[in-house]
Amino acid sequence: MPNEGLGFWLPRRRLKSPRKPALVFDGEVMTYGELADATDGVARVLRDRGIRPGDAIAYFGENSPQLLQVMFASAQVGAVFVPVNTRLAPPEIAHVIHDSGARVVVHDADYGERIAPALAGSSLDHVIPTRGSDGKGLDALIAAAAPGLEPVAVSLDHPAAIIYTSGTTGRAKGAVLSHKNLTWVALNAIVDYDIVSTDVALMISPLFHVASLGMGALPVLMKGATMVLEKGFEPGSALAQIQRHGVTMLSGVPTTYQLMADHPDWASTDLSTLTKLTCGGSAVPDRILNAYEQRGLSFSQGYGMTETSPGATSLASDMTREKQGSVGLPHFFTDVRIADEHGKCVAPGVIGEIEITGPNVFVGYHNLAAETEAAFTDDGWFRSGDLGYLDADGYLFVSDRLKDMVISGGENIYPAEVENLVNDMEGVTGVAVIGIPDDQWGEVPWAILTMREGTLIDTATVRAHLDGTLARYKLPKHVEIVDELPRTASGKVRKAELRRRFAPGT
Repeated sequence: MPNEGLGFWLPRRRLKSPRKPALVFDGEVMTYGELADATDGVARVLRDRGIRPGDAIAYFGENSPQLLQVMFASAQVGAVFVPVNTRLAPPEIAHVIHDSGARVVVHDADYGERIAPALAGSSLDHVIPTRGSDGKGLDALIAAAAPGLEPVAVSLDHPAAIIYTSGTTGRAKGAVLSHKNLTWVALNAIVDYDIVSTDVALMISPLFHVASLGMGALPVLMKGATMVLEKGFEPGSALAQIQRHGVTMLSGVPTTYQLMADHPDWASTDLSTLTKLTCGGSAVPDRILNAYEQRGLSFSQGYGMTETSPGATSLASDMTREKQGSVGLPHFFTDVRIADEHGKCVAPGVIGEIEITGPNVFVGYHNLAAETEAAFTDDGWFRSGDLGYLDADGYLFVSDRLKDMVISGGENIYPAEVENLVNDMEGVTGVAVIGIPDDQWGEVPWAILTMREGTLIDTATVRAHLDGTLARYKLPKHVEIVDELPRTASGKVRKAELRRRFAPGT
């Protein structure tokens, strides 16, 4: 059996469009032929270190050609790619590496000190910086690797990646995405966003997020388009890149689009080449829609999650105003339905749980059989945990989150993860973390606490307690002390009541 997964993409691109620019990074152009050759070199390094099908390969670093090379090289040798969020704290990083069973960690050479605490005491076989002066960097290892690369049999059903998503019970869970999942989500994006080989896509969001990977990099590379790859997001640089390279495609979250529109260079930047703007994470506020419409630009919006690789629905740009508030129709190769608490499908306009099926829906959670079983209905539909309804035209509207997730600047924050740690603090008798609307980040987490009589606590103390254990974006931006948390008869905190109290109108 040949390699049917992501591992054959770049060799096929090398055959079909070897001189076509694949990446622009730090001002340097890398063709598809050069990207495929470099990826072959990484695959030889992995092979020489005994990596076999099913082994996990972790990558820690910002956007770079090496991140993509490690991902595609892992696919070539049948290994499983594990991108690690660079914003995580050392204990969170250590959990991802340990839980995934990674045998190798490749890290950006500039992030050696960042990742070192997380690797202390680990049983990794190899830790490889992307470059180094001692012959141990990835660049030197490629040069020293034995020639030749035998093809490895990989089917579409084999795991391609494990993407960690914040756990509702406090520990991140690894969503296993197969080669089929990532192939079909790329096809969904190509069909629904009309991606063509002449597109130039600016990648400003981190590729360790499945949204940037599944709906951004993969469809662009599958189609043979060009990606302008930024290490991270800076609004002035993003605007400059759009004008310099004639960017046609841009993906982001509402915060990134707002920061670009607020930048001093916004009015003077030539945006005439932009034809495709996609936005996820949360609904695009009117102020952002207005700012871009004044420049002749409109958004495609969408809904999804890590478990759907991530796309589930998309709202075409020409329907942004007519269906404002909607996250659109199911992707071309995906289906969505709404079910009541008994699992029965409901009529249009009736709120229920959003359920999703399609070849882009994940395999399951890594080493979590019970959680995987609970995530699917008896007939195989994924239970999103979100509430919503379909209108008469089939457009999806998201009403609420069963899991109470907070989305801040495109990052998912599960309150239970924060609450479990705050509950350990001296004097805390109860805690509820909720999302409060924020002009810049969409939402920010607040912690609502009850305290033992005679004890006091403030925001700075809570943040200091959590700092170093949780990623900084998860730290509460404000702490509010109340006499009592509203609870149901069974003792569950009524977070909707807290949101109404502290953020009227939400």
